[in-house]
Amino acid sequence: MTTPTPAPILVTGGTGTLGGHVVPLLRAAGHEVRVLSRQARPAADGVEYVTGDLLKDEGIEAAVRGAETILHLAGGPKGDDEAARTLVRAARAAGVRHLVHISVVGADRVPLAWLRSKLAAERAIADSGIGWTTLRAAQFHDLTLTMVEKMTGLPLLPVPGGLRLQPVDSREVAHRLVELTLGEPSGLVPDLTGPKLYDIAALARPYLELHGRRRRPALPVRIPGKAGKAYRAGANLTLEGADTGKRTWEEFLAERVR
Repeated sequence: MTTPTPAPILVTGGTGTLGGHVVPLLRAAGHEVRVLSRQARPAADGVEYVTGDLLKDEGIEAAVRGAETILHLAGGPKGDDEAARTLVRAARAAGVRHLVHISVVGADRVPLAWLRSKLAAERAIADSGIGWTTLRAAQFHDLTLTMVEKMTGLPLLPVPGGLRLQPVDSREVAHRLVELTLGEPSGLVPDLTGPKLYDIAALARPYLELHGRRRRPALPVRIPGKAGKAYRAGANLTLEGADTGKRTWEEFLAERVR
């Protein structure tokens, strides 16, 4: 009697920062993985790559075919809502049973266009009729580093008044997502944030120290409009009820320097 081939777990965004941690964890747990990629790639070590584009609705039917679980990591500065709706249509037709989604802390509270797109993507998945799980995470250390590198390259360090961040390690987010993916649909789960709060000056200070660079004079700036008001009120933060990672910004930086 032929043993049936186990259903692969489809990962969108599997070649990005988060996907680079998630895919090996799924493989280590013994699962076959299929990655949706905009560029053709050869299969390797139990990972199949399927070429497709969610925004163009190309190759998605082939990507979801035979999958029972989808981990949706793909995202960008715009179009996440359209991408989610495209994925939902294909997943529903293919009989997918569990759709896991990564979103952003504050998607329902900060009035910015890209966050409205994130929230609309969340709603498309929640209304899909498919069992679903959504995790909202704080800004990754990796993205925070890119921001700090750019800011500290200026003669003056822009310090938006009232803006605070809870950067979280992408590896800890990946571990949590894999746990959720291998579990039952759970709806909207507690947010995942980093263990400490920082303003921009506090993020820049250890970066400059580790690189042996002088501190930049601070230039106070005010974020205008409703978005600025939301950030000053901490709408991008989850101060109560969140799961928190253990790895701090300082530990992340020290490892990068080593």
